[in-house]
Amino acid sequence: MRRCGGPSRPPRRSCMLEARRMKAKICLVGEHAVGKTSLIRRYVLDEFDDRYIVTLGAKVSKKEMTLERTGEAPIQMDMTIWDIMGSKGFRELLREAYFHGAQGILAVCDLTRLDTLEDLDSWVESVFKTVGEVPVVFAINKADLKDQAAFGEDQVKQATEAFDAPFFYSSAKTGDNVEALFRALGETIVSAEAVRHA
Repeated sequence: MRRCGGPSRPPRRSCMLEARRMKAKICLVGEHAVGKTSLIRRYVLDEFDDRYIVTLGAKVSKKEMTLERTGEAPIQMDMTIWDIMGSKGFRELLREAYFHGAQGILAVCDLTRLDTLEDLDSWVESVFKTVGEVPVVFAINKADLKDQAAFGEDQVKQATEAFDAPFFYSSAKTGDNVEALFRALGETIVSAEAVRHA
């Protein structure tokens, strides 16, 4: 429990609220080489590596996040981040094993490859088939290469509106919006849980 105030000053109500712990499994989905592994490295370790590393199967990382909420206890979210191999055949073969229990999706595409945006529809649907509709946030990655952009904001809006999902232009290389997109997904998961238990 957090304590505020001193002997002569009563603690403020907000200081008395103890953080509520919550576990969340999130899956990063999208085609190969869109930057899923790099986004996770940037978020979890604050590192970036230009070399392309093929993810075989799935790699799991963990990160703790505190979500402050007005007038309510903060939430300490233990995020289990699943980096899913970007292969269509693999997606159908092992989706039950890797997507099972997912509470949120980070759908990642590469700003310089239009097909990676178009393919996100089937990636997200594949997760939905396994776990039902869960919160989705779209990451339009490699925003540092915007001079090589293969699509514009209209196409992004069209892709994300189908899922009523927010989107962020992100760059694992510069760190732009990386924290913001994971935080947005965490907050959306908390809101979805509250609705489910209301």
